[in-house]
Amino acid sequence: MKITRVTSHVLQYDLPEELGYSQQFYAKRSAHLVEVETDEGITGWGECFGPGNVALANKGIVEKVIQPMILGDDALDRDVIWHKVYNLLRDHGQKGMPIQALSGVDIALWDIAGKVAGLPLHKLIGGAHRKRVQVYGYGMMLKRENVDEHVARFRAEAAEIMDKGFVAAKMKSGLGPKEDVRLCEAVARGVDGRGKFMVDANHCYTTSDAFYVGRALDELGAYWFEEPVAPEDLDGYRELRAGLKVNISGGEAEFNRWGWRQILENRGLDIAQPEVCAMGGVSEYLRVLTLCHAHFTPVINHVWGSAIAVAVNLQLLAAMPPLPGGLNPWEPMLEFDTTDNKFRDALLVEPLRIQEEVCASGGFVTIPDRPGLGVEPDRDFIAKYEVD
Repeated sequence: MKITRVTSHVLQYDLPEELGYSQQFYAKRSAHLVEVETDEGITGWGECFGPGNVALANKGIVEKVIQPMILGDDALDRDVIWHKVYNLLRDHGQKGMPIQALSGVDIALWDIAGKVAGLPLHKLIGGAHRKRVQVYGYGMMLKRENVDEHVARFRAEAAEIMDKGFVAAKMKSGLGPKEDVRLCEAVARGVDGRGKFMVDANHCYTTSDAFYVGRALDELGAYWFEEPVAPEDLDGYRELRAGLKVNISGGEAEFNRWGWRQILENRGLDIAQPEVCAMGGVSEYLRVLTLCHAHFTPVINHVWGSAIAVAVNLQLLAAMPPLPGGLNPWEPMLEFDTTDNKFRDALLVEPLRIQEEVCASGGFVTIPDRPGLGVEPDRDFIAKYEVD
C-alpha cells in the first residue's frame, strides 16, 4: 500500500470574541489537518499542533519537505517512516515545528492502519483498559478587562463548567502573581467543592512568583499547577515540586523521547502532559508514555485542536494502562476546551457530541470503536474554512 499524496488543510475562522492566555490574545480559531492518501484508496487523517501562522508554516513542511521523503513508501511502515523523516530532519530541528509537522503525518498513518485492519486505534495499541473516560472542561481565558471583571467572570464560568457535568475545571492565569491568586480564589468559589480545579500558567512565572501562586493553590486545594515556569527551567520544576503540595504538571512543549527522558529523570513533574499532535504523533507518544510509566509518573494528555485531535486522544486514553493498578487505580481524564470551536463541534460527518454526553453521563464520554481514529471529516466543511 503505497503513499500517493500528503495534503495539509489549514482551517481558520474569526472567533465571536477575542480570547487570551498568559502569552497573547488571539481573535481567530485555526486547525491544521493532514490527509494521507494511498494507491488502494484508503485515506488517513491526522492533525498538527500549532495555530495561525505556525500552521501555515507547518503546511509547507508537511507538503514540501516531508511529502517528497515518503511518497511511494508503504503506508503501513509507520515506524520506518517516522525514523526516516526524523533522521533526515535531525540537522534542521529535533524539536518544534518539524516534529509538529511529522505528528500529523504519523497520526494519519495510524488511522490508515486501523482502517486496513478494521480495528479502532486502541485495539492496534493493545486494547482498551477502559470503555469511557472522565472529561474536564477548561475555559476562563484572559480578556482585555480589569481584574475585578476577570474575577467575576472566572467565578461564573467555573460554576457553569461544573453545571454542565464536567468533573473538573481548568483556568488560565497570567495577569500577575497577586492578581492571579484572586482569580484562583474566584474559580475555587465557582467550583464550590463539586470537583477539582486546575490552573494553567502557560509558563509565565519566574520560580519565585510561581511559589507565591503555588502556595495559594496549596491552601485552596487545587489539583494541579500547569506549566508554572518555562519548559527549559527543569531546576525550577524540581524545586516547585519539592516545595509545594499542589501537583506540578507540564510537558506539552516537549517534542521527543530524549527531552522527556531529561524531564522525567529530573523528577520535576507530578503529572505528565504530552501533546500527541506536537510530539511526533502516536508513534512517539507511545514511547514517551512508556517512559512516563517507567518513572511512575501519571499521564493526562494535553489536548488542543479539532475533532481529529480529540478523537485520537480518546483512543490513546482508552489504551493507557492504569498506574500503578489496583481495585481503584488512578485514572486519566480527557481535556476539553469549552470555548467556541467549530473545528471540534462541526468538522465531522458524525460529530463526537462530547458536551452532550458529559451532561447526560455525569462527566464521562465513551470511546469510539470504529476503525482507525473512528471519525471522518466532512470535506464540504473543510472546503468552507480552508485558507492558503
